[in-house]
Amino acid sequence: MQSVVIVLVGILGMLFGWFVYSKFIAEKIFKMDDDFVTPAHEINDGVDYVPTNKVVLWGHHFTSVAGAAPIVGPAIAVYWGWVPAVLWVVLGTIFFAGVHDMGALWASARHKGKSMGALSETVIGKRTRALFMVVVFLVLLMVNAVFGVVIANSFVANPSAVFPAWSAIAVALVIGFLLKRNVPMMPLVAIGVAVLYATIYMGSGMPLALPSEMFGLSDKANWILILFVYAAVASLLPVWMLLQPRDFINGMQLLVGLVLLYGAVFVVMPDITAPAFNTETVANTPSIIPLLFVTIACGAVSGFHGIVSSGTSSKQLNKETDGRFVGYLGAVGEGSLALITLVAVSGVMLAVTPEQWHEIYSHLGAGSVGAFITGGSNMIQAGWGIPSEVSSTLLAVMVVLFAGTTMDSGVRLQRYIIQEWGEIYNIPVLKSGITATLVAVACCLLLAFGAGGASGSGGMIIWPLFGSTNQLLASLTLLVISVYLIKLGRPAKYTLIPMSFVLVMAFFAGVIKLSEYYEKGNWLLVGLDVIVLVVSVLVMLEAWSVIVKHKSAPQDSEAERAN
Repeated sequence: MQSVVIVLVGILGMLFGWFVYSKFIAEKIFKMDDDFVTPAHEINDGVDYVPTNKVVLWGHHFTSVAGAAPIVGPAIAVYWGWVPAVLWVVLGTIFFAGVHDMGALWASARHKGKSMGALSETVIGKRTRALFMVVVFLVLLMVNAVFGVVIANSFVANPSAVFPAWSAIAVALVIGFLLKRNVPMMPLVAIGVAVLYATIYMGSGMPLALPSEMFGLSDKANWILILFVYAAVASLLPVWMLLQPRDFINGMQLLVGLVLLYGAVFVVMPDITAPAFNTETVANTPSIIPLLFVTIACGAVSGFHGIVSSGTSSKQLNKETDGRFVGYLGAVGEGSLALITLVAVSGVMLAVTPEQWHEIYSHLGAGSVGAFITGGSNMIQAGWGIPSEVSSTLLAVMVVLFAGTTMDSGVRLQRYIIQEWGEIYNIPVLKSGITATLVAVACCLLLAFGAGGASGSGGMIIWPLFGSTNQLLASLTLLVISVYLIKLGRPAKYTLIPMSFVLVMAFFAGVIKLSEYYEKGNWLLVGLDVIVLVVSVLVMLEAWSVIVKHKSAPQDSEAERAN
C-alpha cells in the first residue's frame, strides 16, 4: 500500500509541474512564440534540420535523454533510503530538469539551433565556448563508451533481448520511409509497437548469442564493436529515416511499459521493504550529501539533456511553443521512469522482508539494473498475469533500446562537436560528416579497448566521473540560459537558483571524488576530474564578468536586446 502513496504523490507533483509551473515558465519567462520561425523551417536541409510533429519529436527527445540512466541512478541511490531518493526525483523533475531541458531547447532554437557550446560563445564569450565544449565532449565520450558496455552486457546476460532489439531498427526504417511518403502516422505507429511486442514475445523463447570467442575477442567485446558500427551508420542517416521513427516507437514502448508498471502498482499495492532512511550502511559509504544528487543524475536533472535539446531536438522543432511539450514533458517522462524504478527496487516484489532487501543492497552500487528488472517483472507478473520470462525480456529490451538510442544520438552529437571544432580552428577534414563520425567512434573505441584491454570495457574506467561531470554540465547549461535571460531583461531566478544548487552539489561531489582517486593512485581520473573542475570555475568566472558588465551598461529595450 505504501507504494501507491509514493506513486500518487509523485504523479500529482509532476502534473502540477506540467500544467502549472511549465506553463508559467514558457509563457512568462521564456515567452515562447508560435510566430517565431524555428531553425527547422529556416534551414531545413532534410538531414539534421527537419520540421517535425511535436509528438514524434517528443519520442526522439525522450528516448535520447532517457537511456538507461534514470533506471541505473535511482536503482543505486535507493541504498541511502527511498524517501530522499523519491523527494529528489519529484522535486528535481518539476523545478530543475523540466526548466533545464525546455530552456536549452528554447535558447538553442533562438540561435539557429546552436549547440550549448556554440551558444555559450554568443551569450557569454569566445573563451567560454572552447571550455564548455571540453566538458560536453567528455560527457558524450563517457556516455557512448559506457552505454556500449551496458548494452553488450545486457545482450550477454539476456540473449532473449537480442532479437527484439535489432528487429526494432528494421521496423523503424520501414516506418520512416512510409512516413516520408505521407502515410498516416498513428496506424503505422500502432502496427510498429504491436510488431515490437510480438518480437519481444518471440525473443523470450528464442535467445540469440554470439560465440563466447570470435576473432580473438570475447562475445561482449564483439558486441561493442558491432554496436559502434551501427551507431556510426545511424548517426549519418537523415533523422527522418531512423532516428525519429525508432525513437518514437521506443517512446511508445516505454509508455506501454510505464502503464504496465504503474498499473501493476495499483493492482498489487505492494508494501515497501526498503528503509525510508538507511541507517545500516556499510563502513566507508559516501555521504548522502552531495552523492545522492550526482548518483540519481538523469533521474532528476542532467547536463546530457541540454546536449540533446540543443544538439538534435532544437533543429527539428516545428513551432517554438512545441518546446514546452518536447522539453518539459520529456523531463516528466524521465522522472516518471525514475519514480517507478524506485518503487520496483524498494518493495516486496524485489525483497519480501527488510532483511532480504539489505542482502540484495549489501553496499552502494549493489542492485542496480538487475534489481529493477527482477522487481519490475515480478510486479508485472503479479498485476497482469504476464509470464515472468516475457515480462523480464520486456524490461531488458526497454533498457537496451533506450541505451542504444542514447548511444547513437550521442555519436551524432559528438560528430556535431568535432565538425564545430573544424569550423572554429579551420581544419577542413574535420568539417566532413563522415570524417567527424569516424573520429568520434575512434575516440570511443580507443577508450573502450585502449584503456580496457581486449574486453572493451575501458569506458567504465572514467564512468565514476560521469555523475559529477554531468551535473556540472547541467549547472553550466542553466548558467548560459540565465545569462541570456538577464541580457533580455527577464527574471533569471527560476534558472539561477537551480543552477546554484546543482553547481554546489556537483562541485562538492567532484572534490570528494578527486580525493578518492588521488588516494587510489588513479591518475587518469585525477587528471580528468581536475580538468572538469577547473573548466567549470573558469566558465563561471567568465559568466560573472559578463553579468557585471551587462548590469553596469546602459540598457536597451527588450525588443532591441532580442535582436
